[in-house]
Amino acid sequence: QVHLVESGGGLVQPGESLRLSCAASGSIRSINRMGWYRQAPGKERDLVATMDNFGNTNYGDSVKRRFTISRDNGANTVYLQMNSLNPEDTAVYFCNFKNHIGGDEYWGQGTQVTVSS
Repeated sequence: QVHLVESGGGLVQPGESLRLSCAASGSIRSINRMGWYRQAPGKERDLVATMDNFGNTNYGDSVKRRFTISRDNGANTVYLQMNSLNPEDTAVYFCNFKNHIGGDEYWGQGTQVTVSS
C-alpha cells in the first residue's frame, strides 16, 4: 500500500501561479511513476502531468508550456508548478502513484484549485 499526501491547492486569480506537492510513503518500488490528474465538475479525470524516476515526463496538451512537473526521488515527492493559471484550470487535482513492477496504482484524496477573479 502507498499513502499519498497532497498540499498546495487554493484560490488564485487568473494569471497567477500555484505549486502543488505530493509525498508518497509505504510500499514504493524502485521504478515508479508519479504525477497529477485533474477533474472538473461534470467532466472526466484527465492527465495533467506524470514523471517517472528516470525523469521521463508526459503532459496533457492543455497545460504544456504552463505547468512543470518535478520530483525528488529521495523524498518520494512530486511537485507541480502551475503558471499562467486560467479559469479552465479550476478542478480537483489528484496525485497519482504507480509502481512499474506489479502495476499497483494509488490516488491521493485530491486538492481543490480554483482560478477566479
